[in-house]
Amino acid sequence: MKANIRKGVIIGTLIAVLVFSGWVFFKFYFVFGEGVKAGELNYLVYKGYIFKTYEGKMIQSGFRSQTAGSIQSYEFPFSVTDKAVADSLMRCSGKLVELHYKEYQGSLPWRGVNKFVVDKIVSVKDR
Repeated sequence: MKANIRKGVIIGTLIAVLVFSGWVFFKFYFVFGEGVKAGELNYLVYKGYIFKTYEGKMIQSGFRSQTAGSIQSYEFPFSVTDKAVADSLMRCSGKLVELHYKEYQGSLPWRGVNKFVVDKIVSVKDR
């Protein structure tokens, strides 16, 4: 009887560990989406208390609707993990850039505070 209980506890623990591991993978490491966004680079900073990360914001402009007739700006907050990409972006503030990004379901402190992580610069244009 004790052997069956011990076996059940071991199997239950293994299942719980596998489920938790799967949740962690899909929440923090599975690439949910990727694409390219274009806009004016507002800023890129290197900050953090324990984990220093590159955090930036890009302004995308566009029209809200034909009936309203007003222009609306969208902000695209992002993190950068590659130092070479971050160094290149530091010199592009105020320029029109196209950035390739990966979207995750959750953020990790050492990867940045945003779910969007820029991994390369597609193009840079002066205004």
